[in-house]
Amino acid sequence: MGLSLVQSRALLGLEAASVTVEVHLANGLPSFTLVGLVETEVKEARERVRSALQNAGLEFPNNKRITVNLAPADLPKDSGRFDLPIALGILAASGQIDNAKLAGHEFAGELSLSGELRPVRGALAMALALHTRGVATRLVLPLESAQEAALVPGGEVYGARHLLDVVRQFVATDDEASQLPDTTDDGWARIRAAPDTNPPRYADLAEVKGHTGVKRVLEIAAAGGHSLLMVGEPGSGKSMLAQRFAGLLPSMHIDEALESAAVASLGGRFATERWRVRPTCSPHHTASAVALVGGGSPPRPGEISRAHHGVLFLDEFPEFARSALEALREPLETGTITIARAARRAEFPARFQLVAAMNPCPCGYLGSSSRPCRCTHEQVSRYQGKLSGPLLDRIDLHIEVPPVSAQLLLEAPAGESTDSIRERVVAARERAMQRQGHANQSLQGAAIDRHAALDDAARAFMFNAAAKLGWSARSTHRALKVARTIADLAGSQAVQVGHLAEAVQYRRALRGAA
Repeated sequence: MGLSLVQSRALLGLEAASVTVEVHLANGLPSFTLVGLVETEVKEARERVRSALQNAGLEFPNNKRITVNLAPADLPKDSGRFDLPIALGILAASGQIDNAKLAGHEFAGELSLSGELRPVRGALAMALALHTRGVATRLVLPLESAQEAALVPGGEVYGARHLLDVVRQFVATDDEASQLPDTTDDGWARIRAAPDTNPPRYADLAEVKGHTGVKRVLEIAAAGGHSLLMVGEPGSGKSMLAQRFAGLLPSMHIDEALESAAVASLGGRFATERWRVRPTCSPHHTASAVALVGGGSPPRPGEISRAHHGVLFLDEFPEFARSALEALREPLETGTITIARAARRAEFPARFQLVAAMNPCPCGYLGSSSRPCRCTHEQVSRYQGKLSGPLLDRIDLHIEVPPVSAQLLLEAPAGESTDSIRERVVAARERAMQRQGHANQSLQGAAIDRHAALDDAARAFMFNAAAKLGWSARSTHRALKVARTIADLAGSQAVQVGHLAEAVQYRRALRGAA
């Protein structure tokens, strides 16, 4: 009896592995069986496909034994993305469309009971996988998903509104196409990305009154790709500063934008209006380790991957679960996160800039001149002790954020704009790229000695500072990388004592820590 093959893709990390939908119609007791390690939402495709075919005026082979295999059998499949290829496979196996015409196409789409195509998550990840592997194929998706996938350059993407719009393209003759039921409008078209003319928009740092010193630290962090911890009493402006940090970063290259958008697409969170906008992810402090790093079955990206090429802002830093904070240590170093399960493992990108904010003590007013602190020394030590030494060691910049007086808040003029600070950041980042090919934060081992070389006076200063402050080797290297960034902002070829002195003051210990 009839056999057909339709190509699609499953989502496993950013890999978007190839899946062949095999449909076989045979004589026997009528049944509809789905096999191939499918999740519950894929099994439910049987009812959606049956209703969609019948309500679209197409023939569903009720008197046949239908077997659908999603190969390879050991690859997990989830979501409703296989509805469209399953429906097309049944139509091809029953002779209603030309099976040969399906070759050279890949399909994904969820079907409503009326046959309308609904968007699927991961469309951009599918198109990116085809692009990176050099696979030449036509990708057929629901219209909204096709607009997302068309952002990948060089792809051939088609969008459809209804199952009938797709079926018309694969019938054997034009006469057969004319006999199909009419849809309301022409729902089939090749989708091309709209020209990218509008620059990304971010909240302006000029809205923040005062905080000149803190803005300087934000500029250094943006220029070198450094992580940052802000410590200050409630209402001092930490969150407002952090939410404006992404605007200081250089514009996203097309490859960065595609990777960031593909991760957002995996979670169904991508919107075309956010294209080339650096993400700022701000999970609540009750978030678990799995919510931060990702997990589930099959694995899905967490907040650190959604912040890829953007900013991960953790407010109330010590209030996060200890396990969640410790899970950040490896991604801060490597820029990736690997989620391993017994049967499968998935790797997600996680090259983010960490911006953390915290109060100096549980009440928030340790060292404040406006209100007395109510906390005991033990309470302060316990609160600050929630942050482990290895984690703090991996954060490049530690800065105190003082409160802003009411007079300054009401009378001070607007500060320097984000655009003007970004110009200096971009110039410093370009110096680093020309010198070593990546941001200063990524310098490792011998590259630190080579690109952050010190003269005798600077070396003596660094020895003295590291010995007095009891720094580890990692802390010393991070201070050198920050000093290299400060030198780049100053347009200096060599790291001088003044650059080191400024870098050293940005790694002060928390006040009151045990």
